[in-house]
Amino acid sequence: MSQNFKMIAKTLYGLEEVLEKELRQLGAMDIKKGVRMVEFVGDQGFMYKANMMLRTAIRILKPIYSFKARNEVDLYDGVYQFDWSQYLTAHDTLSVHGTIASKYFNHSQYVALKTKDAIVDQIRRKTGRRPDVDTSHPDLRISVHINDQTVDVSLDTSGEPLYKRGYRDKTNVAPINEVLAAGIILLSNWDQRSTFIDPMCGSGTIAIEAAMIGANIAPNINRMEFGFERWPDYDNQLFEAIQESCLKKMREFDGKIQARDADGYTVEKARENVKNANLQDFIEVEKGDFFRDHQSAQAFLMFNPPYDERLSVDIESFYAEIGNALKQRYTGSTAWMITGNLEALKHVGLRPSKKIKLYNGKLESRLVRYDMYSGTKKTHKIHGKSKSQ
Repeated sequence: MSQNFKMIAKTLYGLEEVLEKELRQLGAMDIKKGVRMVEFVGDQGFMYKANMMLRTAIRILKPIYSFKARNEVDLYDGVYQFDWSQYLTAHDTLSVHGTIASKYFNHSQYVALKTKDAIVDQIRRKTGRRPDVDTSHPDLRISVHINDQTVDVSLDTSGEPLYKRGYRDKTNVAPINEVLAAGIILLSNWDQRSTFIDPMCGSGTIAIEAAMIGANIAPNINRMEFGFERWPDYDNQLFEAIQESCLKKMREFDGKIQARDADGYTVEKARENVKNANLQDFIEVEKGDFFRDHQSAQAFLMFNPPYDERLSVDIESFYAEIGNALKQRYTGSTAWMITGNLEALKHVGLRPSKKIKLYNGKLESRLVRYDMYSGTKKTHKIHGKSKSQ
């Protein structure tokens, strides 16, 4: 039986609880939520499954070694003392990524460089040859995290970040990250029955992630390669069994998902991405203007409107138009919107029933919900109360 070990799933700020829930549903043990990360325990097969199935994880790290360091000599010596031959030969390639939160170290790239030096020096002393560095496609990715004096060294099991699902060849300017797109859908608690519409779909990412959630398709089932596939202990038979298990978890999905955009060229890009994801049966991609379309009640809208760098018109009037369109054309619908322009939200002219702080890259953002009641909100509350009594 495979041995259990600790892993760390990295995520975006604000998605920690969603990731924690995903891990619990997947069967992880000893789950501990942190900031932009969730710790958990599982075996080798679970490591494969987590990489394939988690929608809101950016990468999965496997901690292998910890020590104390207050300067570059301590750091070099600490890394050098670990036996790297169990993970790396002189013929392999490596890359090192460093993150720091310490008064003793102030440059993450320098930390990565000293770590790399210690590893290759050790292997060269033992074999007479040093492994090469390959930052784009290495055999082993190593992560070094320094918190004050504590140095944690981990292996990156994922390789390329897990938001690189492989379906998005065509993108518009500043597309939403796939992990963030999946996260806001899961945060919204979409019932997977209401018609799901992204009326400003761009490259189609939100609609694609919604379809994969609705049909329970593993987000990275079509990924070309994971980092662990280059490890000495990689078990291809186990991996294929996990992959087959993920495929069996797919379910029928009869819901309706629509991706719309007013720009014809953008619609074609979204259509191409939907095709790459093999989701043509689940998603309708069509040209449509959010400000002119009418939508029947019970629709569920989720969109990432353009802001600042993607918009050549006046922000205030654009967001005011969003509010007017929701009031006049989408009565009876629930609308979720994420934006990195916090000032622009003030011009929508609607009071959100929910507001969640997130980050889109380094940009502080808000995910807001608007409930577009028929009639006034007060009338809706009275009717709702009388029905429940």
